[in-house]
Amino acid sequence: MEPAFHMTETRKGADQRLRRGVLLLPSIFTVANLLCGYYAILATFRGGLVDLDNAAKAIGLAILFDSLDGRVARATRTNTEFGKQFDSLADVISFGIAPAFLAFAWGVRGLLGLDDEGARQVYQLGWLVTFGFVLCGAWRLARFNLHGMSDHTSRYFVGLPTPAAAGMVAATVHFFKSPIDQVSVALLWLWLVATLAVLMASTIRYYSFKNIPWSRPFSSLVVVLIGLLLAVGIVHYSEPVLLLMASSYILSGAALELVRSVRHRWVSRPVTR
Repeated sequence: MEPAFHMTETRKGADQRLRRGVLLLPSIFTVANLLCGYYAILATFRGGLVDLDNAAKAIGLAILFDSLDGRVARATRTNTEFGKQFDSLADVISFGIAPAFLAFAWGVRGLLGLDDEGARQVYQLGWLVTFGFVLCGAWRLARFNLHGMSDHTSRYFVGLPTPAAAGMVAATVHFFKSPIDQVSVALLWLWLVATLAVLMASTIRYYSFKNIPWSRPFSSLVVVLIGLLLAVGIVHYSEPVLLLMASSYILSGAALELVRSVRHRWVSRPVTR
């Protein structure tokens, strides 16, 4: 009886270790997300052309790890309240503070070399706008933790997701590379950053891609093929492909809102005889 009992206890111990490993797996991706955000901040502080591009790439990697931690947690049924809060805190760093630092350093800091009062005023405006980006990102994450998706089907997010807003900042920096050193261009950049902040705090709906019918062979095959094409495009033409992906997703929310508004007006229009 003792050997059998010993084998049972050994099996239970192995199962418990495996269970703990599975529980830790989503948190590992969250830590990777946080590490990328932290590295992006450090690279932005260094401020060189390559450093700013590396910061943008790090934010892109953070988006990848952030998408994996939730999917792994759902696939392994290891969703926990701790994991949810940990993920949100990591997102504040990677998709709030890191892109705000990058947006300021790339889009406004170059104006310091200009002996112009207007440049100094735009510089002051820059830190206010980028702080607004951080504030709206934190607001968006807190609202998501309280209310979740826009409906029970999990088809839509309420407001622009913080990874998408951060991705737009990173994709723009990665595409253009050279920091802004003109007042007019800096104002246009700050307008974009402010727009992203407003979209995060808004109630505009954005598609979540969480209801893709993987159980249907045709649908899953199409998604996999599209993913492979995008991956090849990112490897060989990362600058235009990433910028196109980020801007298309952001515009999709406005397009969806416009279609819903037109449909609502059409349905509610009184019928005339």
